[in-house]
Amino acid sequence: MSKKNVSAISKVAALIVIAVLIAAAGIGVGLYIASTATPTTVVVTKPTVKTAVTTMVQTQVQPGTTVVQTVVKTLVTTVSPTTAATTETTPTKPPIKNPDTIIVATIGEPETLDPAWAYDTASGEVIFNIYNTLIFFDREHVDKFVPMIAEKVPSVENGLVKDGGKTIIFPIRKGIKTHDGGEITPEDVEYSFERAMIQERDGGPVWMLLEPLLGVESLSELGDLSDPEDAQRIGEMIDAAVEVEGDNVVFHLAKPFPLTTFLQIWSQTWASIVDKECAIKHGAWPGNKDNWVEVFKKYHNPETPELQEADCGSGPFMLEKWEHGKQISLIRFDDYFQGPAKIRRAIIKKVDEWSTRKLMFLKGDADIIDVPRQHAQELEGAPNIRVYKNLPTLAVTALFFTFEIDPESPYIGSGKLDGHGIPPDFFKDINVRKAFAYAFDWDTYIKEVWQGEAEHIPGPIPRGLPGFNPDQPKYEFNLTKAEEYFKKAWNGTVWEKGFYLEILYNVGNVQRKTAAEILKENIEKINPKFKIYVRGVEWPTYLRAMVKGQLPCFIIGWLADYPDPHNFVHPFMHSKGTFAAWQHYKNPKVDELIDKGIRTSDPEQRKQIYYELQKIYYEDVPSVVLYQPLGRHYERDWIQGWYYNPIYPGIYFYALSKGY
Repeated sequence: MSKKNVSAISKVAALIVIAVLIAAAGIGVGLYIASTATPTTVVVTKPTVKTAVTTMVQTQVQPGTTVVQTVVKTLVTTVSPTTAATTETTPTKPPIKNPDTIIVATIGEPETLDPAWAYDTASGEVIFNIYNTLIFFDREHVDKFVPMIAEKVPSVENGLVKDGGKTIIFPIRKGIKTHDGGEITPEDVEYSFERAMIQERDGGPVWMLLEPLLGVESLSELGDLSDPEDAQRIGEMIDAAVEVEGDNVVFHLAKPFPLTTFLQIWSQTWASIVDKECAIKHGAWPGNKDNWVEVFKKYHNPETPELQEADCGSGPFMLEKWEHGKQISLIRFDDYFQGPAKIRRAIIKKVDEWSTRKLMFLKGDADIIDVPRQHAQELEGAPNIRVYKNLPTLAVTALFFTFEIDPESPYIGSGKLDGHGIPPDFFKDINVRKAFAYAFDWDTYIKEVWQGEAEHIPGPIPRGLPGFNPDQPKYEFNLTKAEEYFKKAWNGTVWEKGFYLEILYNVGNVQRKTAAEILKENIEKINPKFKIYVRGVEWPTYLRAMVKGQLPCFIIGWLADYPDPHNFVHPFMHSKGTFAAWQHYKNPKVDELIDKGIRTSDPEQRKQIYYELQKIYYEDVPSVVLYQPLGRHYERDWIQGWYYNPIYPGIYFYALSKGY
């Protein structure tokens, strides 16, 4: 995710916390597309009943894309132990509890219900159930879309994408009612995007709208918002970027932008359409454009979200009640333009204690729950639950090397290559980076930490995304190779003198701690002069040290904003990308390729660009990918209609019902 530097800390902190929670829960957002691990469904019924699970996998190449889709169909047949052809009838099933309500037991709770502010999955889960976007993902697909508030999905073929992709037109559907009693109009659409750009809070998601519309990732790149001339010019740019023309809303892009990527961004919660009158009633920007200095002063980067607990949406559910620290309840919107939902109510309960969530699930008091990976075995064989396994996630975790460590860092010992520390530029020597890469034991790590449910991928682009190269070489565990490169490092001085450094992890993060300990054990056995201390610190300490460049190397994960390779290569490799900037990694050729990739629309050209970037990543070793986790989804077997989309922030309740 390409980030503005001023807000990188808060933005990434939020994402990392989300990623950690997802990993801890054992339920990830994940890819519907091809994986070496085939997604499987396991249905567990009563112990006296045999269950046969048949998985049929069809691989399809989507026309005009580089995405290979795997369609997984699971046929579950329950048969009596004595009668092979008899299907078990429903009387053996327990009665369905709360048949018109779906209850999710999870950890944490939303930060806000303001679509222009929210940048966490807990908030997103609520928002995409109470708001609509112009278009939305077509079920499992991340590269196919269906019209929502818009009547059509723009394309070159239907004439709604013009000027080489710089003009994109959305005809707005009439008659869509809002929860506040109004109807969505083209003016509401224009207002929603302009308000989001004006608000642009630090650490928020609006950079994704600014990048294609204004060609920047922050309004501050365009000038001083407190200066009358700058403010007027920037305000006029916002005004001109989104315009109403009759029943259409027209977006004018600052530069060519891949259409699929644009549509992916426009399908997510930060592109939600708000009821303008409702928003204004709750204190949001009133829509005035007569004094841009005052507009920015009052409404740009506010301290609190304007629509914190407001529901100004038109989605299938309305906000019923938010009991902070306890639960949030949504009620069906019977006037929803696509027809009312099958269930009447959805409740998302905050239940931090695993044993409580487990008991609720087994008793049927919760329909869907978060299951920490370390507790997954506790549900094996439990009756009347359905488990989806091997779901590749849109997340990647890596070991990053800091090329210019802060000389004042307390984690580099003496600060010299004298056997008692390392110099600040220790990892600038590629031989050191390669030695560390060959010293990591992926097989042991994935088996012990992830119970085999993770993948060792070669670079920052997750398996399943366009541009992923399955044939790209990757580093494998090889201590002979590690020793070879340690002997070359710093012209032999590393081998002769030895070194001392510290690898940090945030307390409670078992995945990071174990990875650091594996490196320590393997590197120290190569040469007794090599010393690594694994230190646990609190999360704020870890984050501050990482951002300040004090960590010799650091382990961190990236959770996708949108399913496009640019969203991964930029933070991992671009000199202005989040992680690369903290590392002080700079490669002009890499920057040029990444910038070219996001400006190129042709899928085959983009593929070649990202193949080249993965090749450079392997050769340069700015970091080493440790794993792409595989997720799970747990539900009671009376839940019907769930499907798997990698980019969804949570459960999309409109698709669900309860029954056998």
